[in-house]
Amino acid sequence: MTETRTVLSPVRSPVTAPVLGGLGLFTVLLGAALPLIDFFIVNVALPTIGHDLAASEAVLELVVAGYGVSYAVLLVLGGRLGDMFGRRRLFLGGMAAFGLTSLACGLAPDAWTLVAARVAQGAAAAAMLPQVLATIQSTTAGSRRARAMSLYGATAGLAMVAGQILGGVLVAADIAGSGWRAVFLVNVPVVLAGLVLASRSVPETRSQHPEPVDVPGTLLLALSLLTLLAPLTEGRAAGWPLWTWLALAAFPFAAGAFYLVERRADRLGRTPLVPPSLFELVSLRRGLVMIVPFSIGFSGFMFVIAVALQQGAGSGPVAAGIALLPMAVSFFAVSLAGPRLVARFGTRVVTAGGVVQAVGVALIALAAYRSWPDLGFVELLPGAAIAGVGQALQLPVVFRVILSEVPGPRAGVGSGVMITIQQSALALGVATLGTLFLSLIPSSGMRDALVTTLLVQLAGVALTIALSLRLPRTVG
Repeated sequence: MTETRTVLSPVRSPVTAPVLGGLGLFTVLLGAALPLIDFFIVNVALPTIGHDLAASEAVLELVVAGYGVSYAVLLVLGGRLGDMFGRRRLFLGGMAAFGLTSLACGLAPDAWTLVAARVAQGAAAAAMLPQVLATIQSTTAGSRRARAMSLYGATAGLAMVAGQILGGVLVAADIAGSGWRAVFLVNVPVVLAGLVLASRSVPETRSQHPEPVDVPGTLLLALSLLTLLAPLTEGRAAGWPLWTWLALAAFPFAAGAFYLVERRADRLGRTPLVPPSLFELVSLRRGLVMIVPFSIGFSGFMFVIAVALQQGAGSGPVAAGIALLPMAVSFFAVSLAGPRLVARFGTRVVTAGGVVQAVGVALIALAAYRSWPDLGFVELLPGAAIAGVGQALQLPVVFRVILSEVPGPRAGVGSGVMITIQQSALALGVATLGTLFLSLIPSSGMRDALVTTLLVQLAGVALTIALSLRLPRTVG
């Protein structure tokens, strides 16, 4: 009789993919909020900074532009480094650097030290922020990813409005005589809490096939963004000197050289900083095109309304911030319903949001025309609340559309590209709509300058509505 023996192969337990829990999601969203808050928080603090540090208008513009330009220039590189060395590691390092540079801003003894600290703060933000979306893309799927992306969009929109409100409150509170310094020092305890939470709750992820840093592409992208953003954000305050025109003239050549270098690297099988093949994804390409006019209008409105309320309507920093509270509340409430609406109606939700936002902006313009100079919370309430609803139906959904088809290994690159374009557009909004508004004041007066700028923004909203019709009907 032959004995039959059964040989059992050892069973290997499958490698468990990292999962982002609720506390981890809260922590990375906190990291996403900080850089956006700090882009807008100084809008209402600039007059006080200028008085205390005896800073000229051109130097004050650098306080804003230095942060925004360094932030935008380094975002894609930050995403690539996260793919290479670990997103959690870059998130923790970037957050720690953000806290230290915020402390340097708050303790700055003079205006130029503040400018240098703001540049460094922007660089720290560029290391931290791309890891947020890349981590979400790598550790969530299905309905959990939809919810996480909706919360990211809600956080981003709310942070941009809340930054201005918080700035006004902190400047007016003058905590322990800190004045404007509190708008930077408030980051330090938040960062310390964030570091503790992140070390315990954010899983480590990285690309399985990390791509080395593309040095020529990095330098050319930096040159392209600098030649565009630096003159546009600093030009008006500096009186449009020769260097601003030379920089703008150099921009198309720098951008063209960047594209050619990246395309050649892609064809040769190398690893470009921004792979041109990434733009073959229809959802990414069309979503990025739409995010540009949306972000220009958003940041331009925030800057212009802050100046108009404080310098024209005579509102204090708190009142100027509180006037935007209805927009923040409606944005946050409606954005939470985004996943359900998208599941039912697809990306036509974005188109509807554009129409609703247009109604809100038109009501704000009408209120400014009729009520000036008595323009405040009550007068702005209907338009601000409706505009917030419209923005909430657009921004979180467009974020989801842009990243919906980006493969996991390139999550850092995809999120870096998206945030770079958004951040550049935010800086352009302040530069273009802000310059238009300030240039019209001497000839037209504050009221008509505000109304005209709002009507230009309304044209931008019409463009976003048209672009939304080209988005894929469903979101993956």
